[in-house]
Amino acid sequence: MERITTPALAEKFIAEQLEALRAQIGDGKVLLALSGGVDSSVVAALLIRAVGKQLVCVHVNHGLLRKGEPEQVVQVFRDQMDANLIYVDAADRFLDKLAGVSDPETKRKIIGKEFIDVFAEEAAKLDGIRFLGQGTIYPDILESKGVKAHHNVGGLPEDLNFELVEPVKLLFKDEVRVVGKALGLPDGMVYRQPFPGPGLGVRCTGAITRDRLEAVRESDAILREEFAAAGLEGKVWQYFTVVPDFKSTGILDGLRTFDWPVILRAVNSVDATAATIEEVPYALLHKITARIVNEVKGVNRVLLDLTPKPTGTIEWE
Repeated sequence: MERITTPALAEKFIAEQLEALRAQIGDGKVLLALSGGVDSSVVAALLIRAVGKQLVCVHVNHGLLRKGEPEQVVQVFRDQMDANLIYVDAADRFLDKLAGVSDPETKRKIIGKEFIDVFAEEAAKLDGIRFLGQGTIYPDILESKGVKAHHNVGGLPEDLNFELVEPVKLLFKDEVRVVGKALGLPDGMVYRQPFPGPGLGVRCTGAITRDRLEAVRESDAILREEFAAAGLEGKVWQYFTVVPDFKSTGILDGLRTFDWPVILRAVNSVDATAATIEEVPYALLHKITARIVNEVKGVNRVLLDLTPKPTGTIEWE
C-alpha cells in the first residue's frame, strides 16, 4: 500500500474508504467513542462523510481533559459538521471514584473501567446499533494485537456484539494527520500532541484532588499558549505540566505560602520508546514561570524536568 504523504493521495484514500464504508455499513448505525484525539476524530470525519446521521458519536468528558478540549469537540463535530453527537459530562462520576486513590496503576484501571461503563450505558440507550467505529491505526495492531487499549473500547461488554469499523487501521500516525487535514479538521485537532488515555490523571500525581487537577489544567494551558506564541507548536513533540502531590514554602505579597510546584516537561521523540529534552530558551522559561505563579491558584514554584528517556519515562505516572 502506497504511503499517504500528499493531499492528492489523501483524497484518493478518502474516496476509497467512503466506498468501502458505505458497502460495509449499508443502512446500519455506527457508534463511535470520540475522544477528540487525532485517530478518533479522523474516523468520525470519514464516517460523517460516508453515512452522515447513521453515525452516533459519544464524547465522554471524564474531567481529565485539557482546557478547552471538550468544547472543541462539540464545536467541530456538532456545530460545524452537524454530527449526531452525544456529550456526556461524567467528570464528577470519575473524580468521585478516583478520590483518595494514589497508586498509578489503580488510577488507570479505574479510569479505563469507568470509561467503558459510561460508554456501554450510553450504547444501551440506543436502538439499532450494529457497528462500532474505532480509531485503530497500524502501530496499534503491531503493538497490541488489534485492540486499541488506550481508547478503552477494547473491553466493551460482549453482549453489545458490534461489528468493528476501522477505516484507518493500516495507516501510521503521520498518514492519519494528512487524511485529517484533507477532511477539513482544524490544525489543533490534526496536529494534537500525544495525550495519555487517562488524561491529566497521570499528570496530577498521587491521589487526584479537584483543586490540584485544576492547577494542572491551567498551567498546561499557559505552557501551550506560550509555546505556540514562541513558534514551538508543532516543532516540539510533546510538552505539558505536572503538579505533584507535595508542597513547598514560598512568599506572596510579603506573606508565607505553602503551595504546590508545577513541573514543566518538553520532549522530542519519534515513537515514544526514547525521548530527548527540548532546549527551551531561558527567556521563554522566565515568561512561562511568571505567568504560572501569578495566574494559577495554589502554585508558588515552577521546576523544569531535564531527564531524557531513559532514564525517566515521558509521563510521570
